[in-house]
Amino acid sequence: MANAKKLTMDELLKDESSKKVIAGDTVKGTVISVKKHEILIDLGAQGVGLVPRREASFARNLNVGDDVTASVIEAEMDDGYVLLSLRKAVKDKGWDEIQAKLDSGEIVEITPFDANRGGLLVEYEGIRGFLPVSQLSAEHYPRVGSADKDEILQRLNSLVGKNIKVRILDAIKKENKLIFSEKEAIKDGLAERFAELKVGDVVKGIVTGVVDFGVFVNVDGIEGLVHISEISWERVNNPSDYVKVGDTIDAKIIAIDKERLSLSMKQLVEDPWLSEVENLKKGAKVEGTVTRITPFGAFVQISPAVEALVHVSELGEGSDVDPEKVFTLNERKTFKVLDIDKEGRKISLSIAK
Repeated sequence: MANAKKLTMDELLKDESSKKVIAGDTVKGTVISVKKHEILIDLGAQGVGLVPRREASFARNLNVGDDVTASVIEAEMDDGYVLLSLRKAVKDKGWDEIQAKLDSGEIVEITPFDANRGGLLVEYEGIRGFLPVSQLSAEHYPRVGSADKDEILQRLNSLVGKNIKVRILDAIKKENKLIFSEKEAIKDGLAERFAELKVGDVVKGIVTGVVDFGVFVNVDGIEGLVHISEISWERVNNPSDYVKVGDTIDAKIIAIDKERLSLSMKQLVEDPWLSEVENLKKGAKVEGTVTRITPFGAFVQISPAVEALVHVSELGEGSDVDPEKVFTLNERKTFKVLDIDKEGRKISLSIAK
């Protein structure tokens, strides 16, 4: 110990200069001053660092004495300070965390801060990201008509500020691209629920969307669709006449695929067509109202649940008969029952003479 070498002043200065930072370095230090326009950080032998006002959002919770990590933007400014960025250090660390969670498939929680028609805007680990509409779960997917763009945005805005469990779908640092998926976060649980369901089961669900072709239903996290033809035994022109978003309905599963259930509301009630045709006999005369006129004939409502067809071939000889010259929409006439096909749910008529 007595022979320990003493460093000369030149050696000390050389040792100190070897510790000088360069732009791009990551440094650690201790907060020595917190002001409105700047934060000063003691970097030890490397000098004093300055965090500018524009990074206040990344420094708002700092206090004197706190240890911090920052990135060097400029090694030495005119005033001698080292210009630092907390934002870049947070982002660099954030990308490392994000990549680790992407690799592991870990489920994380995000809180959207804004929305547009394409999806939800998110900040996670200091990085801006996006949760597309297509990656939302059945519970949150804004199923509305294609023309209802304002309603889509309204539904998405209702998710702003709410915690959503997701998986990271894609993360590319050099492109500043970060995409999340709620579907991926729940797929394992959905697979288990799918396995428990079978065709014929009656399920309860919440209506999440009403569109021209049917009704979307959230069945315990699984998306189901009641096609317009499966809403009611009677002819359905507008599904919104039967249900609205938020309604709880019962439905029967009529088909299952890997992503969606096909459901039926009408199959939970007796088919009135079957009971009404019991009163019809082949050759009988019936009264009916013309409901539709087409080039191949006219459709006639002969009871509340039964619609029959007068084919153009029954209107006269030749192929140039025009049904629109024979029938008037909503007129009532007397017809003769030609055939009753219960299996095919078809009834053929002719004009009674």
